[in-house]
Amino acid sequence: MAGRSPKPAGKSATPILLSGGNPQIAKADGDAPVQAYIAAMPGWKHDVGRQLDALIERTVPNVQKAVRWNTPFYGIAGEGWFLAYHCLSKYVKVAFLNGTLLQPMPPIASRQEGTRYFHIHEDDQLDETSLASWIRQAASQPGERCF
Repeated sequence: MAGRSPKPAGKSATPILLSGGNPQIAKADGDAPVQAYIAAMPGWKHDVGRQLDALIERTVPNVQKAVRWNTPFYGIAGEGWFLAYHCLSKYVKVAFLNGTLLQPMPPIASRQEGTRYFHIHEDDQLDETSLASWIRQAASQPGERCF
């Protein structure tokens, strides 16, 4: 098209932010796509993503990572996924995919059987002790094998 210059080959574009500011990151396995997602999380949500990722790694040293459906997933090899999170307009939604097995259960119900949510808002102070307990419990349960 006239007036438009083509993108240089090999340049990676800044991820598109979908509704609620959720980064659009291609489906891929490993830490790199999760770190790309976290880097693209807007504003205060970026710090929440960094905190969650670090807490999950400390709590579950053998954690496996992937991005599916523009969402970071965390799991155990051969056992399935136990946690995911997603940016929404006013909060970061943490999904415990086997959350109904956790004690105490995360506070927010889901339409997905077995899943429970925990929402993190901008001014929330993360209770890392409680989150680590949920993460540890979730990682010790059979995970979702949804993909």
